[in-house]
Amino acid sequence: MKLEMEKYLKVRMAQAQGARTVEELKGMSDIIIENDDELKEVEALLQNVCKCKNVSVDTVVKAVQDGADTVEKVSEVTGSGTACGRCKGIISNIIENKR
Repeated sequence: MKLEMEKYLKVRMAQAQGARTVEELKGMSDIIIENDDELKEVEALLQNVCKCKNVSVDTVVKAVQDGADTVEKVSEVTGSGTACGRCKGIISNIIENKR
């Protein structure tokens, strides 16, 4: 199952604003998760920062904890943000919140 584009964008926008869990996502967005398959897809998406390079939130958080304090430094260490660049907002939020 593929998440419809509108929901995908809502998840990514909320993620760039700090949503890391489905509960946080629901609090920041009017997204409606319709079934278990969609829930699993959203949960997986929330754990991934960069779809192009398949870089997880945990990988970016670790890079930040290890001293990467700019989007460019995180990109250098993890590869995230080096393809299409759409994940840079999420990377920036992780740097700001260190989570």
